[in-house]
Amino acid sequence: MGQSVSSTGSRAAGRGGQLRERAHSFNPARDIGPAARKGNLSAPMSRQYLDVPYRSKDAAKALGARFDGTVKRWYVEAGVDLVAFSAWLPAGTAPFGSASTGIALVDEAAAGVVAVKKGISLSRLLNGVAAAVAQAFASGVWTLVEVNEASVRNGHVYLELSERDGAGQPIARARAMIWAGTASRILPDFEKATGAVIGAGIKLLVRAKPVFKAQYGLSLEIDAIDSEYTLGDLEARKKEIRMRLQQEGVFDRNRRLPPPWDYRVVLVVAPQEAAGLGDFRKEAERLEQFGICRFIYAHSRFQGEGAAREVVAAASAALRGLGEADRPDAIVIIRGGGAVNDLAWLNDYQLARFICDQDIPVLTGIGHERDSTLPDEVAHTRFDTPSKVIGGIEQQISRRVREARAAWDAILAAGMQSARTIRLTVERSEAAVRADAREHLARAKQESTATLNMIAVGAVRRVHDASRQSLALLNEVRADAMQAVATAKQAVPVLMTSVRIDALSNIGEARSATGLALNTIVDRTAAATRVAAQALDNRLQRVAERAAGAVQQARGNAQALMREVAGQGPEKTLTRGFAIVRTEEGRPVSSSEQAQIAPTLHIQFRDGSTEVRTVPAKGRK
Repeated sequence: MGQSVSSTGSRAAGRGGQLRERAHSFNPARDIGPAARKGNLSAPMSRQYLDVPYRSKDAAKALGARFDGTVKRWYVEAGVDLVAFSAWLPAGTAPFGSASTGIALVDEAAAGVVAVKKGISLSRLLNGVAAAVAQAFASGVWTLVEVNEASVRNGHVYLELSERDGAGQPIARARAMIWAGTASRILPDFEKATGAVIGAGIKLLVRAKPVFKAQYGLSLEIDAIDSEYTLGDLEARKKEIRMRLQQEGVFDRNRRLPPPWDYRVVLVVAPQEAAGLGDFRKEAERLEQFGICRFIYAHSRFQGEGAAREVVAAASAALRGLGEADRPDAIVIIRGGGAVNDLAWLNDYQLARFICDQDIPVLTGIGHERDSTLPDEVAHTRFDTPSKVIGGIEQQISRRVREARAAWDAILAAGMQSARTIRLTVERSEAAVRADAREHLARAKQESTATLNMIAVGAVRRVHDASRQSLALLNEVRADAMQAVATAKQAVPVLMTSVRIDALSNIGEARSATGLALNTIVDRTAAATRVAAQALDNRLQRVAERAAGAVQQARGNAQALMREVAGQGPEKTLTRGFAIVRTEEGRPVSSSEQAQIAPTLHIQFRDGSTEVRTVPAKGRK
């Protein structure tokens, strides 16, 4: 975002001191001859007073005018060209120079000055242009502009203005200024009406007067700003995006989501050094310290061209970097306040559509209580400031804590009541069980004596029967075991023979398979070797062919160079108008010192040669 300008000018101090614009002074008594002074170029010979309104005093002062405190009027000294001050000359006073253009031609030859051309100085030409501009635009014109850059120096506001076409390409540019006296009068009213400050990106309807100065070129002087146009432009931009989202059926999609039941993980998108971010993090770190909630931060610009796209990119990258286990319960977008035109960068379709498409509630705390941005309108919940966002999160967490504590108290009370009821039931059941047990014990004692006697008799009888049966079974087992051992001794030799036969057969088959595999490997290796050798021969042949071609080309280039060198002999040089100078001995002469020493020189031309005798330097007159 470019620098914004407030009415006080304290937020952007100039580094070069007050900008002083000096127009080139033209003194006819000094710059033109007597003949020229006899014509229409005569300059006023006394002090010339000007009718300068208060709002234009800075411009007049920058052009070189002075203030006479005695008569309370601005004036210029005698001999100064009045073209630049034509807008403030009293009625009936003609500026210096031509009446139509403010430019007069000077005949320097008539003035006794050695010259080959007639003409005027550049400053006089440009002063004539300034007079024409001042005459064409005696008052300001209401103009639609867009601010590209703004700065303040010594109370004066300097602007870079432009106009863009439908594709966003600039089609006109201009410099403009609001003098300090005018700025202190119109900027407070504009800021109060719109809540915006003059800065990059804002569109204005201004009353501007074109001013041309010889030293600084064309610029605009602004003396009024229509605040209603700026408000209308900002609101029209929001209305267009709002209607588009409503037509697409997504305007209130995020607002219809159920609010987060609790906050465990929160994604926060904010500028790196935002003032509101510090207030937010102070409370957020307290929640993280006790393990209540975790905050993940993503940073982006919130002002300037492309800021909204960076916000979307930062939030999207942060969401992609989180796993399903770290899925945030909410996305928080905070900024920390600012002027209306600073917040206008967030009135962007892509940012608003990104918020609408989220299946996670989006909370905003952009910090602008008087007016809301489009992200505020489409977000699930809007807070005025970042501090109120973290406050709302804390309130929700506190509400869930209170609900959990109330549920725990209810569960504890119900448990204690159930425990008392169960204790009474257990006590009654225990009494009944004790009574039944005593009754059953008495009856069991009576029945157990007879049962015990019967058991003893039956046990003795069963022991005797089991002893007889165990002897018979033992004899039977011994006989079966001896028979099985004899049968096994007979079967073992036969089985060993079968095992040996099978083993020898398997070994033979394995040897045959191994031989076949070895032959296959040897054949494949030989084939691969032949292919590699053939490929190597082909590559060597191509290398030899390319080398022979390169040598042949180099030989041709060398022969061409030799022919060119051979063709650059002395004969060609002589045909181009040069000559060869030699001494009597035939040595070439390459310096004037050698030529002065030699008594005779031979000069060869294209069509012949001649002999020249030299005169010694001391004999020359």
